Parts: sequence; structure tokens; C-alpha cells
Amino acid sequence: MEGMGLHGTFAAIGAGLVTIGAGIGIGQLAAAALEGIARQPEAMGKIQTVMLIAAALIEGIALFGAVICFMSLK
Repeated sequence: MEGMGLHGTFAAIGAGLVTIGAGIGIGQLAAAALEGIARQPEAMGKIQTVMLIAAALIEGIALFGAVICFMSLK
């Protein structure tokens, strides 16, 4: 029974790391997009589209990582 508590701890740490990684990735993505829009305001539509697609992919990877962490509880 003690092993299940340890697995839960590692799953929680893993989920936290996934969340931190996704937050850092989306933060860097948004910063780069804002810098690009500031340099070329006429390209705002294209930059926003690419930024949203990339953010969705980052979130998908983060969700996949969190699911794997919680599946390891069994």
C-alpha cells in the first residue's frame, strides 16, 4: 500500500512539471508573437493564426503528458 502513495506523489510531480513546461512554452510563444506583431503590424492576422495553432499543439502535448502521469497511478 505504501507504493501507491509514492506513485501518486510522482504522478503529481509529473503533472506539475507538465503544467510548468506548457506555461513556459505558451509564454515564450506569446512573447515572440507580440514582438512580431510590433515589428510588422500588417502581419497581425497571420501571426495570430500561427500562434493559436501552436498554442493548441502545446496544450495538447501538455494534456497528453498529464494523462500519462495519472495513468501511471495503476
